[in-house]
Amino acid sequence: MVKVYVSVGSNIDRERNVPSALDQLANEYGDLQQSRIFEAKAVGFDGDAFYNLVVAFETDQTPQQVLKVLNRIEDEHGRDRSVGKFSSRTLDLDLLLCDDLVLDESHLKLPRPEILEYAFVLQPLAEIAGEMKHPVTGFSFAMTWDAFDPTAQPMWPLEK
Repeated sequence: MVKVYVSVGSNIDRERNVPSALDQLANEYGDLQQSRIFEAKAVGFDGDAFYNLVVAFETDQTPQQVLKVLNRIEDEHGRDRSVGKFSSRTLDLDLLLCDDLVLDESHLKLPRPEILEYAFVLQPLAEIAGEMKHPVTGFSFAMTWDAFDPTAQPMWPLEK
């Protein structure tokens, strides 16, 4: 079994798509460890704010198998893959980590580079895996978040 970390994001019908995706992930993989849900302004384009969080679960699937499941769940939520990277989306499920595996394939890079680039990925990841070390940098995610400038990418936790 490996521990897998997945970022979840949506800015189209986010109040429905995020809980629905979490239900599907739990049905597929069992218990999910989950960060708080954060609201963040769109990065790289003008669009509605996103809901973002990170979940973790254990699986015996390969990273490629997990990626296929994530893509299927996105598709079932109406994900439009014809639009560019910086665009609104019904659901975005990104495989961030599989334990400490380092992988560089055409459609799958682990650890996912966005971990170090975006507050909406790093902060929720640091929340649930703060002591875990980035497989390439060797720094813990808590330490990496502490060194990140959060004012560049404003976000805030949702009130429960």
